Amino acid sequence: MRILYSHRIRSRDGQGVHLDAMVAALRAAGHVVQVTGPAGYDKAELGGESAGLARLRRLLPAGAQALAEIAYAVPATWRLYRAAAAFKPDVIYERANLYHVAGRIVARARGVPLLLEVNAPLAEERARFGGLGLPRLSAWIERFAWRGAQRVLPVTEVLAGRVADAGVPPGRITVVPNGIDLADFPEPAPRQSRDTLVLGFVGFVRDWHGLDKALHGIAAWRGDRPLSLMVVGDGPARPGLERLAAELGIADRVRFTGLAARDAVPALVAGFDIALQPAAVPYASPLKVFEYMAAACAIVAPDQPNLREVLQDGETALLFDPAEPGGFWAAVSRLAQDAALRQRLGEAARAQILSRDLTWAGNARRVVAIAEAERAALRPHDAAGEITRGSLA
Repeated sequence: MRILYSHRIRSRDGQGVHLDAMVAALRAAGHVVQVTGPAGYDKAELGGESAGLARLRRLLPAGAQALAEIAYAVPATWRLYRAAAAFKPDVIYERANLYHVAGRIVARARGVPLLLEVNAPLAEERARFGGLGLPRLSAWIERFAWRGAQRVLPVTEVLAGRVADAGVPPGRITVVPNGIDLADFPEPAPRQSRDTLVLGFVGFVRDWHGLDKALHGIAAWRGDRPLSLMVVGDGPARPGLERLAAELGIADRVRFTGLAARDAVPALVAGFDIALQPAAVPYASPLKVFEYMAAACAIVAPDQPNLREVLQDGETALLFDPAEPGGFWAAVSRLAQDAALRQRLGEAARAQILSRDLTWAGNARRVVAIAEAERAALRPHDAAGEITRGSLA
């Protein structure tokens, strides 16, 4: 299958991990994939942001920023149209982004199906966390893009509900969560007994993640074995956490690796005794959770619907009530004192990755099956009517 992958990403972060992993998995399965997006993406460094975009956000008021981003849809659509005309794809696969309507327009013009991957309700998210100009227009454009796809692929059932509420028929929605590459996470070796238990976190560190609770817990810990914290990543919350660790007298037990290359992450996660997901937005499919599971880590995470789609309390993780002030540390403490429970949860979590095929290769197979169904639905005479729209929903 010839797949034209459309995106509007300018930074190398979790978005880029998802994009690169899906493209690699599709190509490994024998499909021809052409990627079309901002030129700056290929040159971006890990964790970096486009200098031009950062300058735009710094200098322009929110409303003007929104207008500039909307205007960018014109060259983005023209770029995708030219790519489609030259490449002649069987399907366009697009990663949804705010104001990115190129896939809807070009797919209709070329008469090919559009599969739209949705990772977040971005108009809502940016209004809440980053400031958003023209919120009503922005939300309308997002709904316009969602409704124009032959199939919308949200990463969680919770997000699927948001997409349906926006007017997309349920039969055109199929959940495809994040995944991992099993080659990066081979069968883990037994964890070595150490004097210190390692709590670990992977990702871009923000205040709302609540890692300060881990620092306070480590400082107050009086268990048989001391605890330490390893943070694989960087972010705006790091300076404050480093200051807090020094104030609590535990700076020597807190390590920030800084930004780590993707191929270095599995080995770092393998060194965790307890993997932390202290907080999560209510609709996300956190990539770190799948990495923790694949590495057979004992996981502590909030008890909320999107995480219960992949984690089961007491079976593959310990889930805590995020509304209970001491819930997070109570779960960590329980695991810190029970090696057998850590092992059982970790092994069950990895087994779930394997049994449900929560891998990028599995996602590629699912996406191709959906693409074939939608292609047949648009061209029923070519496929003798063997597959109908919605058969994989």
